[in-house]
Amino acid sequence: MTIKERLGQDQKAAMKSGDKARLGVIRMLRSKLQEAEVAGRGKHGLEYTLEDDESLRAIASYAKQRRESIEAYRQGGREELARAEEAELAIIQEYLPRQLGEDEIKRIVRAAVEATGAASPRDIGAVMKQVMPQLGGRADGKLVNRLVREALTGGDGS
Repeated sequence: MTIKERLGQDQKAAMKSGDKARLGVIRMLRSKLQEAEVAGRGKHGLEYTLEDDESLRAIASYAKQRRESIEAYRQGGREELARAEEAELAIIQEYLPRQLGEDEIKRIVRAAVEATGAASPRDIGAVMKQVMPQLGGRADGKLVNRLVREALTGGDGS
């Protein structure tokens, strides 16, 4: 079952159960996928449909927006809005692969540092280029960047 099919089934279930919060999030996710598909049609032709990996990237991008909103609301002292965004993010994350823990990411970063021969912070780009495809959306880019930077400066990431 594709992600789009799962979202369609989950939308029907949310409508039947009357779960308005879940329904709203699912509708927004389907909208984001539709936007990505329409954008892809400009490049690939009118018959273009999203593959699951492209759907995951669109959903991960939306999850990132929610995380940024949570941070902004907290900085602005709007805890009630941050909690609402967190509830939405929890539903979104059900459609994303399990996120890796810091220890797992550090292991991948160490291997990439060794493989690229990176020795200083100037090499962050080369390490990130090798690490991010391996993670496949299972880790936040900011976290990965921080761990790579720490590995290359002799911080906790090494």
